[in-house]
Amino acid sequence: MKKTLLEIPSKPRRSASIIGTGSYLPERILTNADLEVLVETSHEWIVERTGILERRIAGEKEFTSHMAAEAAKAAIENAGITVEEIDLILVGTITPDTVFPSTACHVQRLIGAKNATCFDVNAACSGFLFGVEIANQFISNSTYDTVLVIGADKLSSIVNWKDRNTCVLFGDGAGAAILRSRPDSRGIITTHMGSDGNYADILHMPGGGCAIPITSENIDSDLNTLQMNGRETFKQAVTSMMRAANIVLDRCGLTPQDIKCVIPHQANIRIIEAMADRLEVPMSQFHINLDKCGNTSAAAVAIALDEAARSGRFETGDLLLLVVFGGGLTYASSIIEW
Repeated sequence: MKKTLLEIPSKPRRSASIIGTGSYLPERILTNADLEVLVETSHEWIVERTGILERRIAGEKEFTSHMAAEAAKAAIENAGITVEEIDLILVGTITPDTVFPSTACHVQRLIGAKNATCFDVNAACSGFLFGVEIANQFISNSTYDTVLVIGADKLSSIVNWKDRNTCVLFGDGAGAAILRSRPDSRGIITTHMGSDGNYADILHMPGGGCAIPITSENIDSDLNTLQMNGRETFKQAVTSMMRAANIVLDRCGLTPQDIKCVIPHQANIRIIEAMADRLEVPMSQFHINLDKCGNTSAAAVAIALDEAARSGRFETGDLLLLVVFGGGLTYASSIIEW
């Protein structure tokens, strides 16, 4: 006889923890002095407005999947697992190698993760944290046991190198994390994600999709490059990230002072300073690497997390707050027990 749904035993929900991290930055360094040659700008102007000193630029034949695979290998080694144990790969990116198949499938091939299901997450700079929460849900309901989440972007491939307001901001790179259930750990305690499509045009790439295909007639119009309303993006970034941070803190009955380390999206030092002021915590509580990486989109918070973990910024049992903002607009926050 067939069992009814009520007769099929349900598995208890599990927590999901980050058990390993990794990151990768390309070798080429593009300094502010280098940019002074490309566009009308200055080192002082860039530093004052963004806090960025330099950024990494991927090679011509170095694609998003290549960077993602290197970050994945570092995370796998750090977690002490084999690649065969990975049963799901999620890649947050807005610069996929190809429209399809997914960059996650390319990564699967590059690292030999033959047992993994693969797909991409397009949430711009929020992509990694969206991916972490998707992994959390799959692990919690026992669909998958070991998940590789990657944030990776080659923004140099879509930046308009004639636009001084945007080309100074962005860099390339990848960050990765391995998630699985860990006994006696709360892991991902809570996550808040949100979107507001009413602000889709403040940070976007208008061309290249089915709405505005790139043709011989419009190829010189830079429609396949990143475009940003800087003032509005700054305003919405601070507002959205603060809202997301306060929501997860309130859920857990925590104050900002209870958090060992805040890892924010690495977009602009002024945004982070505004958050520190509103949270009433010192800047030393934030892990910041935008001065040497720039804004690497979905990779930014993942790279910063790996750097912070490897430098000993926190220990097992400490509470972390990750908070991000991206085009869409999208935003997310998570409180994690390390």
